[in-house]
Amino acid sequence: MSHESTESLIGYPELASDKGLKAGALGLFSSVVVGMASTAPAYSLAASLGFVVATANGDGIVGVKAPSIMLLAFVPMFLIAVAYQQLNRAEPDCGTTFTWAARAFGPRAGWLGGWGIIAADVIVMANLAQIAGSYTFSLFHLDDLAASTFWSTVAGVIWIVVMTWICYKGIEVSARLQYGLLGIELVILFAFSVTALFKVYGDNATPESIKPSLSWLIPSNLSLSAVVTATLIAVFIYWGWDTAVSVNEETSDPTKTPGRAAIISTLLLLVTYAIVSISTVAFAGVGEADLGLANPDNSADVFNALGPTVFGDSPLGKVFETLLIISVLTSASASTQTTILPTARTALSMGAYKAIPSKFATIHPRNLTPSVATVWMGLVSIVFYVALTKLSTDILGDSIAAVGLMIAFYYGLTGFACVWFYRRDLTNSPKELLQKGILPGLGGIMLLGAFIIASIQYAAPDYGNTTIFGIGGVFVIGIGALLSGVVLMVIWNVIAPAYFRRETLPKRGEGDLVLLTPEMELDTVRLPDSGLPALVLAPDLSNLPEGSTAVDVETGEAMYIDESGEIQEGFATPEQEQLYEDLVAEETLPEPTGEQHHDLAESEDGGTA
Repeated sequence: MSHESTESLIGYPELASDKGLKAGALGLFSSVVVGMASTAPAYSLAASLGFVVATANGDGIVGVKAPSIMLLAFVPMFLIAVAYQQLNRAEPDCGTTFTWAARAFGPRAGWLGGWGIIAADVIVMANLAQIAGSYTFSLFHLDDLAASTFWSTVAGVIWIVVMTWICYKGIEVSARLQYGLLGIELVILFAFSVTALFKVYGDNATPESIKPSLSWLIPSNLSLSAVVTATLIAVFIYWGWDTAVSVNEETSDPTKTPGRAAIISTLLLLVTYAIVSISTVAFAGVGEADLGLANPDNSADVFNALGPTVFGDSPLGKVFETLLIISVLTSASASTQTTILPTARTALSMGAYKAIPSKFATIHPRNLTPSVATVWMGLVSIVFYVALTKLSTDILGDSIAAVGLMIAFYYGLTGFACVWFYRRDLTNSPKELLQKGILPGLGGIMLLGAFIIASIQYAAPDYGNTTIFGIGGVFVIGIGALLSGVVLMVIWNVIAPAYFRRETLPKRGEGDLVLLTPEMELDTVRLPDSGLPALVLAPDLSNLPEGSTAVDVETGEAMYIDESGEIQEGFATPEQEQLYEDLVAEETLPEPTGEQHHDLAESEDGGTA
């Protein structure tokens, strides 16, 4: 955004921390597509629905209540999407949780939030690549190669390289590719669901098929343990919509478009998952034999198991069966690409604020992408993928469950950050209390509870496929990944303490002062070490430059220093006052409340200096 006046705003991050990414590349539709594609609907359902169905519930399983779990998992996702929307309005930084948690709670909370994003994405890349590699061979009926760990790994590595290159080339190239990949997924999932339900109601499905019931949408007769475990698996199915917010600095309206895209993405995913889960459970049933979803042979990939039976042996059925394979393949490959996008941009933001080496903040001069961060994401993902595969396919399988802990961690942290960041606004109106306090806070509490309960369950030696040091492998991988972040944070704190001293990313709130200062352009690349004045002014105005105005964005109170060095109320120039009014009218800055909470420049005797 730019203004005709030479007067400019410093301190409001969406204007002051441009990192050189390609602004305006994505609109609302593109952002929604990126958000939905990041969740990989076909792959996520194929890999997770069977496990949700088979989750232990006392002496039984979750079974036909799986659709209700999809609805339950949507609740914290929607609540956290609201938190993302609200925080993004204040600070559309591509670091998302990293930046917002640092602003609200301080640098260490922010660093761990950023690490949670990076670690989760690197781990899930291994599983995405494995699926993409295996399905590549399945598409051409090369079943022996598809079953081969070695050749599936080779194909998976190639997919990572290809998608890394696409992300390197530019955000618009990535978005255009997602149109086609997501379109294939949704069309095939819809065809699968309609065909399955048609056969169920025509009594032409499997012997285990069940006609749908509204009771499937109500999570009754489920234990707390079953609800938490199954919901955390289902949370993974929804995970990824936040990519729409990670590319906020590349959208046409950074303060509004990403937040709207996040909300719309989660709602569309809810509809998709509800329809597909109901139709799949109805067609296959929830038994442990034959095509039943609780059959361990089917759980890892329900679409591959059910596709031939759903679509039949006719030529058209064979076509749709092939398209179903393509949809899972394109889903996994699309998610591979859109997993690289947010991770690279989180690393870009962390590099820009010196929370990690500044080299990660490098932007390609022509592609306008985080070149170094993107390449490193691809390389680290390949190394991790190959290492896990060589260690054990069981460890690779447990790693996907461990991702749920990291998702709950950084999503929950975002919810709490929203409440604390806007704490001064919660009494302004019932709407603000709901959107900035109750909903994000409730989402954070739900995910914190899920994190604690799941950690206890995952630590049991008999949980998952592996046991490490007498502890469940899922717990060791998930908690171990988070703790490794603590170690790296301590090391970087010793090497480069500037970020941890809040010199590059200061803590702030909605009521902080911002600076209106002359003769600075808004459309230049600005990094924290660019030599600009302090982005957030001291409450006593001790660092207010001469000729500039300090404005409290919450109250609208303005003050400046005159020629004699005295602090005066009002704006230093008419141009600065007009700029402030324009920013409020454009909703770049919030409408002032008029209620003062800053004691600006208060002298020792209680008067104004």
